[in-house]
Amino acid sequence: MSLSLYEVTVPAFAQILEAMAGVLKKGEAHALEKGMRPDDWVGARLFADMAPLNFQVKQCAHHSVGAIDATKKGVFSPDLTPPPETFADLQTTVADALATLASYRPADINALTGSDMRFQLGERVMPFTAENFLMSFSLPNFYFHATTAYDILRHNGVPLGKRDFMGRPRLKI
Repeated sequence: MSLSLYEVTVPAFAQILEAMAGVLKKGEAHALEKGMRPDDWVGARLFADMAPLNFQVKQCAHHSVGAIDATKKGVFSPDLTPPPETFADLQTTVADALATLASYRPADINALTGSDMRFQLGERVMPFTAENFLMSFSLPNFYFHATTAYDILRHNGVPLGKRDFMGRPRLKI
């Protein structure tokens, strides 16, 4: 069995981003139910030296659609723009990423296989092939930030479980 670059990236990103949309929706509902403001969680952290929720969500978009778009150009760099400022902005970030993923054609993503790609931060350059970059750099980063976003909301009392994180598996039908 062989898998294409599209099959191992876009559906995985979409599955977790759809789940993240649900996690954020549950977070918003929980906050309102408890008389809290969802915006109060935008800057929430697991630990003082860790990045906040808004950064985690922004990185999920950056390491999914941002990574694919960067792969098309051959270079990926950190996104240094400010993260979303409101809970609604977090939800929009996820919705926009999902819409962009839905616009990708499998043939266009698969055509990237074997192409040169590099991560660049200032003078630091890490060379990759497109598939190695997406599978060994962006996917792990994506899952890390998605997990951390989930954990921040869970730590703040949002009643979430494993199914909320995993979303809808791609079952044989």
